[in-house]
Amino acid sequence: MQEEVVQGAVLREIGKPLEINNQLNLRAPQAGEVRVAMRASGVCHSDLSVQNGIFDLGPTPVTLGHEGAGEVVAVGPDVKDVAVGDHVILVWLPPCGSCKLCLHGQPQLCNEVWAARAGAPSPLTDDNGDIAVGFGVGAFAEETVVPAEAVVVIDKSVPFDIAALVGCGVMTGVGAVINAAKVEPGASVAVIGAGGVGINVIQAAKLSGATTIAAIDRLESKLSIARKFGATHAFPAEAAGEAAKDLTAGAGFDYVFEVVGRSSTIRQAWDLTRRGGTTVIVGGGSSEDVVEFNAGELFSSERKLIGSIYGSADVRVDFHRVLNLWKAGLLDLEGLVSNEIELKDINSALEAIRRGEAVRTIIRFS
Repeated sequence: MQEEVVQGAVLREIGKPLEINNQLNLRAPQAGEVRVAMRASGVCHSDLSVQNGIFDLGPTPVTLGHEGAGEVVAVGPDVKDVAVGDHVILVWLPPCGSCKLCLHGQPQLCNEVWAARAGAPSPLTDDNGDIAVGFGVGAFAEETVVPAEAVVVIDKSVPFDIAALVGCGVMTGVGAVINAAKVEPGASVAVIGAGGVGINVIQAAKLSGATTIAAIDRLESKLSIARKFGATHAFPAEAAGEAAKDLTAGAGFDYVFEVVGRSSTIRQAWDLTRRGGTTVIVGGGSSEDVVEFNAGELFSSERKLIGSIYGSADVRVDFHRVLNLWKAGLLDLEGLVSNEIELKDINSALEAIRRGEAVRTIIRFS
């Protein structure tokens, strides 16, 4: 198998626009790896967080993108369950399938696949050397090489744009509700942050039978979208406290999902949760953004504070589960797409996220 020359969007310096490079060298897949020709990629807020320095993925230059779907065009030696021609969703937190976490029902916390590749040369290079692959998958390139564990084979009838969305935003939001919180029918739910992931939290809360679903965001445009996807109420952040009193008779919500990743909104989520309720942290924030609680409130309220990464999902099962819900008309995935662009327009898509103007932008690859 030969090295390929591909186009990709490269972050050269934190805080700067991504550079479209038409001369990236992509090596052939090695043992246990597959090469995927990207067909669609979603632009996620996490990509913006890397660009602006909130998330530290390591040294630049780096090719970003982690929410994508495509077609397998080559496989390396020792790949058994993936074949050329398969349609796949990329997995940025791939489970190894055999470690203690995987075997005890927490594959979303497995880091064995990436740990085994620590220090390995990047599959992408240019004339100046290695180009790191963001989130391990590099979905903002025409083609990528990833471990076989980092793809999930799907039915070829699923459109690539739908499949791409499942790879991060949909799974993260839906899984937080059905896997992490296990919201039950009749529950009251609040969602802080009505962006791409928050909208899917709202959809899943409706699917789970929650009867009160309050969306909270600083932008009225997002609150309007939240209502379309199932929010029964929608409030700006500054009105959330009074709204919670009115909707819950002063008790607080059974479940509050924080989908922003800031200390102030995490604290707000906790304060909006009833005694004995559950606060779920879905937003990925900076490790330097500290949240304070006192020992008395943690003890006396019996609130549960939990995190949910990647929808607390076993992607090998849950990707198909989500797609089945979409096929049954129980999840609206088409409605999530605000714009479709070519890769050359990636910076405008990131800017739209910064301004809060897009639920999801899809990059279409030829």
